[in-house]
Amino acid sequence: MNIFQTIATLFHRNSTGKVEEENSMKYLIVGLGNIGAEYDGTRHNIGFRVADALAASASASFEDKRYGFVAHFRVKNAELVVLKPSTYMNLSGNAVRYWMLKENVPIERVLVVCDDLALPFGKLRMRQNGADAGHNGLKHIAQMLGTQQFARLRFGIGNDFPRGTQVDYVLGQFTDEDLQTMPERVALAVEAIKTFCLAGVQTAMNQYNNK
Repeated sequence: MNIFQTIATLFHRNSTGKVEEENSMKYLIVGLGNIGAEYDGTRHNIGFRVADALAASASASFEDKRYGFVAHFRVKNAELVVLKPSTYMNLSGNAVRYWMLKENVPIERVLVVCDDLALPFGKLRMRQNGADAGHNGLKHIAQMLGTQQFARLRFGIGNDFPRGTQVDYVLGQFTDEDLQTMPERVALAVEAIKTFCLAGVQTAMNQYNNK
């Protein structure tokens, strides 16, 4: 049974025979990063930083669970499950697949937050689906789900590095200049995520892409 057959169990018939969808307002928000003190605050961990800010906006706390750290809270009529995988970036799909199934969240209500070298620092770009563009976390998620049809919010980290030093750059710390504007850019990402949950991906794309 693949993940879509399993997710199909979200639907059931009530006593009147009408098909209902369980957890119709539940969303899985995944912030990508690497666990361990050596990765704290690095560019590749911007997904963790955004996830932390999202949970903090609701005064929610993360709990150490299987495959990751998880926070549960509500934003108006939406129930959010926020996940920071503990699998390391290259195996992020294990955590995403597990929590999709555990929480009965359909793929159209999954949003993955990750870093993007192709965007200037702090620029946001939400997409309903798309290629992994060389991002190992997105690549593994697509492999485990068997599809690229999941939403992603890319957070720009810039690409100001000499040729051949991309890995060092991605795993390096943000500059002081970046850190000065970090709070407002992360806050904007949090608002984009909430808009995704409350108004849909198209509205979020229209309001926040390239801001």
